[in-house]
Amino acid sequence: MESEFYRTKLDNGLTVLLERRKSPVVTSLLAYRLGAAREPAEFKGVAHYLEHCIFQGTKTKSFKEISAVVEKHGGILNGSTEEEVTTFWTKLPSKYLDLGVDLLSDMLANPAFDERKIEKEKKVVLEEVKMHHDTPTTYVFERAKSFLYEKPFGMKIVGTEKTIKPISREILLSFFDLYNDPVLCVVGEADFDEVVEAAERKITVKRMPPSKLKINKINKQAVERRKGLKQAHLVLAFHTATLRDRRRYALESFNAIFSDGGSSRLFQEIRDKRGLAYHVRSYPQIGVDYGHNLIYVGTDAGHVKQVKELILKEIKKMRELDKKEFEESKEQLIGRYKLIQEDSWRVALALLWEELAGSAEEFYRYEQRISELKLQDVRELGKLKRYSFAALVPK
Repeated sequence: MESEFYRTKLDNGLTVLLERRKSPVVTSLLAYRLGAAREPAEFKGVAHYLEHCIFQGTKTKSFKEISAVVEKHGGILNGSTEEEVTTFWTKLPSKYLDLGVDLLSDMLANPAFDERKIEKEKKVVLEEVKMHHDTPTTYVFERAKSFLYEKPFGMKIVGTEKTIKPISREILLSFFDLYNDPVLCVVGEADFDEVVEAAERKITVKRMPPSKLKINKINKQAVERRKGLKQAHLVLAFHTATLRDRRRYALESFNAIFSDGGSSRLFQEIRDKRGLAYHVRSYPQIGVDYGHNLIYVGTDAGHVKQVKELILKEIKKMRELDKKEFEESKEQLIGRYKLIQEDSWRVALALLWEELAGSAEEFYRYEQRISELKLQDVRELGKLKRYSFAALVPK
């Protein structure tokens, strides 16, 4: 897809990114460099709760009016809380670019934080916490993360009932004040000068040095039993390179070969050859200052030990990866990169993360980075020495 990339940092500290492309759709993404990783343990979940509350309305618009502005033009409005960033975004027909930027800037500059609505939204968040607990796959992923890092980083992003209930309006406001150094990323048919002008006029910027992120790595293993389950859910996890480290590209090749898709080694060994599972897949989670890989399998409780041993065996076999399979993985990754470019939201998110890690332009060097990969880079990942293991099995 033909596109032009522009980047600038305004005098007020706002970074503006634009991928200009001929497209009937435009994504506008406004991100702040503050997420769950910087929360105190006693209020874990405050960043996610705050994101919910921002959607509850501004000083001039209700939640219904905010949603209607986007939906009645055929668009999407959403947001997410990650470890290192909180994002708010719209996807709209290209002619409504200004509408999307206006709405995002209003939401973040003039949130109402109505006491009654905040308390109501707390109930919603607590229901989400219960949903995470009651959904076995979500639960075991979050448990595996807690086996990789000490608290508070190892705690789940949504928090717990114990940490959410004490959060007051004042605590939300104090955390909101920490939103800093925003990035506006636009992907679609747009004029860069017009985007910059709108950003300068509409987006409020607070600049402050970020606090040092404390992440202490650990490794732990445990099996938990729960009544009412029909299937065991297990995750084998290990620490990986971060977005700042080019070894992350080797992990992509590793996963493409190891556990991504029906032709992958682990899928073939566990599902196709032995019929031990339906769902077999890796889920890499990589940020600016952390990285880990989660390998998930859902299987019968009686097969947990066997499946774990098969995962470790297949990882070890990656030490002997041959050149043909390695080169095929590179072609697979480059092909997937091209498919991703069809989705303006996915491109906006990718540009954001590359910018947070150092330079948004790294996104456009992807094919080069994959081409530069060496066979030994991927083989090294087969020399796994330390890992964590979490399983949730029927009682």
